[in-house]
Amino acid sequence: MSAVLDARLFTEVFITLFVIMDPPGTVPIFLALTSSMTHKQRARAARTAIFVAAGVILAFGLFGRQLLSYMHISLPALQASGGLLLLLIAMELLTGKMEEPKPGAKGVNVALVPLGTPLLAGPGAIVASMLFVQRSDGSAQDWISISLGFLAVCVCLWLAMRFANVVHKVLGESGTVLVTRIAGLLLAAIAVQLIADAVTAFVQAAG
Repeated sequence: MSAVLDARLFTEVFITLFVIMDPPGTVPIFLALTSSMTHKQRARAARTAIFVAAGVILAFGLFGRQLLSYMHISLPALQASGGLLLLLIAMELLTGKMEEPKPGAKGVNVALVPLGTPLLAGPGAIVASMLFVQRSDGSAQDWISISLGFLAVCVCLWLAMRFANVVHKVLGESGTVLVTRIAGLLLAAIAVQLIADAVTAFVQAAG
């Protein structure tokens, strides 16, 4: 088994992406963004968000460096843009606008943006995946270790969102609204931290 899987690399990939993508922390935000959905719509949104996040991270992991270089985009710029987008979503959660149903909405769009990206497949996860691929020596063992580590995190994310309905039933409507506001505050803090880190990187690069 050790010849096929590098346990150390697998563990490093899993822990790094687990901390960055934070499956337990997605539960309150997922509940807030899907508050007007039915049970089936919420389950479909969870699946869609995972597929979108996986697709984005895999694409950037394989071709991210070339794409950013071709478009003359730096990693701090990508990080700052993701932070700004998350900040806008956080403001909607704090003001309750995210909970207002939109005419003709099917209730699954939030699975693409902001759930799939930039919440799950955010700048941190994208950069981490690019770095792991860059560090790889190209062997089958490294690719399998990185892929399985990433897959394990995706399973954890799906389980967290899939059983968010249980949390919703326990909290009730009032509790869900309270969690929504707290999630908005936490998401705003995450967004500001992303922007601050990007600004720091810009300053260091200029110096």
